[in-house]
Amino acid sequence: MYKKVYVYIDGASKGNPGKAAIGIVIKDCYGNTVERYKAAIGETTNNTAEYTALKEALNLASRYSNNITIMSDSKLLVNQMNGVYKAKRDHIKRLIHEISNIVNDKGLIVEYRLVRRESNKEADTLANEALK
Repeated sequence: MYKKVYVYIDGASKGNPGKAAIGIVIKDCYGNTVERYKAAIGETTNNTAEYTALKEALNLASRYSNNITIMSDSKLLVNQMNGVYKAKRDHIKRLIHEISNIVNDKGLIVEYRLVRRESNKEADTLANEALK
């Protein structure tokens, strides 16, 4: 177990909605990659792909630490998870509820940080590879 992990996430969709995928990179506090994950997730919107990436990331990262910092270039996701923006769409509200259940059930301490797209290239590349 690590004291803390940093998890870079990205969701991608070709078309909106369209073929979608997720990419996740888990790093330890020294910047070493602990795990890389990518998966096609079927047809959905980009926002749903972002939240799906977050759900999967929390499940994967919880194997390494209960202290998780999520790094995302999705302003909407970060601001909704930090309570700055309110979710309006029912399917996003459901995903946020599922994410809250994961956090509570696993006893996770989660921080959500907005990062520049350039800082999230590895997760973006994995998501795009899974689209192919």
